[in-house]
Amino acid sequence: MIVKQRMNYINDVLKEKYGERTLKIGIDGGFTCPNRDGSKAFGGCAFCSTRGSGEHLKSVPIHEQLESYFSSYKASRANSFILYFQNFSNTYDTIPNLKEKYEEAIVGANEIIRQKSLNKKIVGLSIATRPDCISKEVCKLLSSYQNKLDVTVELGLQTANDATKQNLNLCYTNEDFLNAVMLLQKYHIDIVAHVMVGLPFETHEDLLKTVQFLNGIPIQGIKIHSTYVVKNTKLEEMYVKGEYSPLSLESYLQEVMFIISHIRKDIVIHRISGDAPKELLVAPEWNRHKKWILNGVMNRLAKEDIWQGMEYQKTDT
Repeated sequence: MIVKQRMNYINDVLKEKYGERTLKIGIDGGFTCPNRDGSKAFGGCAFCSTRGSGEHLKSVPIHEQLESYFSSYKASRANSFILYFQNFSNTYDTIPNLKEKYEEAIVGANEIIRQKSLNKKIVGLSIATRPDCISKEVCKLLSSYQNKLDVTVELGLQTANDATKQNLNLCYTNEDFLNAVMLLQKYHIDIVAHVMVGLPFETHEDLLKTVQFLNGIPIQGIKIHSTYVVKNTKLEEMYVKGEYSPLSLESYLQEVMFIISHIRKDIVIHRISGDAPKELLVAPEWNRHKKWILNGVMNRLAKEDIWQGMEYQKTDT
């Protein structure tokens, strides 16, 4: 089996779908989260920095973000693009405000492409959010863009252990996740679940249960994130006090191999590690070296003769 065929990887899927390399344009929509503004809690998730998952993005108007992207070398690397609302919970606002920001991105990107006479196109809209921030109204809004764009929602699960989620101040449950999945499925919106490996209080058995949980529900994709420690987070406090130790690179690679071999074959793997900004990273040191992780995974897939879903029928039937 050819290495790239050993897992249902997003780069291959996008190239087959659009006929060329397709990249995401990360966008900061200026949103927040219900466990930051006091709706459910304060401080956010224990591992989340004050800037959210898109620490590298600039907090400027959406149009300026798009102008900056299409003026940079990044835009030269592809001709097809997906608009990706990345920071915090990008469905946590009123429907009019959500619509305004989504359309500012869609219309703005197409206008920049037209003005600059670029041979490029916007093919998708991807929205990262929390499962408790999905409603019927949100789904109706997102589905309204499906006649022009492929729409995907990324939902943070992180773990199927509700006790871990509570300890880390996530403030949502497996039930919330299931409700969101079923609602999005009703509107034919693809779902990508986020899973974190090496969370505090977690064991390998927890990871197995998380994979089994995802295998049993109608999701289309998965993002596998390493748990890293960044500055000014609860997780940093735990790390400094000796209450948390990140996984070694070797242990992380073993767990990624486990996920790949046990996850359903039809689920698209969108990423196999999280990337922390170097200026914010506290630990582990290996997180600075993305190629170590990518090469480690690819080499092990071939060397150990592992492919996606090879253990699925053995453990999930």
